[in-house]
Amino acid sequence: MVRLPRHLPVERGALSAGREARLPDVEARDRLANLGIFGAAAVSWVLVALVVLTRDPREDPAAGFVGAALMGLAIGLTTVPLFWLAAFGRHRRISYRGDWGRAARRGLWVGLVVGLFVALRLQGILSLPIAVFVIVLVVFAELTLSIER
Repeated sequence: MVRLPRHLPVERGALSAGREARLPDVEARDRLANLGIFGAAAVSWVLVALVVLTRDPREDPAAGFVGAALMGLAIGLTTVPLFWLAAFGRHRRISYRGDWGRAARRGLWVGLVVGLFVALRLQGILSLPIAVFVIVLVVFAELTLSIER
């Protein structure tokens, strides 16, 4: 158990007669959202495995782009709950308004970058300067969108 200072608000009962305070748990809606998104990510990873194991991008060029899109989707869906959980932990286990939106936007960025990199690699045109440019562009866009006003 984690002891909280007496001046902090306590959830699930106040400090009384020797009982220790608990940090607030994840709310049911947030837990269900995390599990649902992780479930969708698991399904998309199964689809990625299906495409990667059954299709050859040299024989079927469209399969490479389908695989790139599925990989971007799978990575993006996997990272959304992780971004939310990082913000939840950073805010001392308090979920603020807008945390899910920021997590979804960051997951979208990650998915787009991964999909783009896979597609560029399939075409044989991915290089270090292009990769660095795309990553710097995404980081600056996210920093611009994340500024608190």
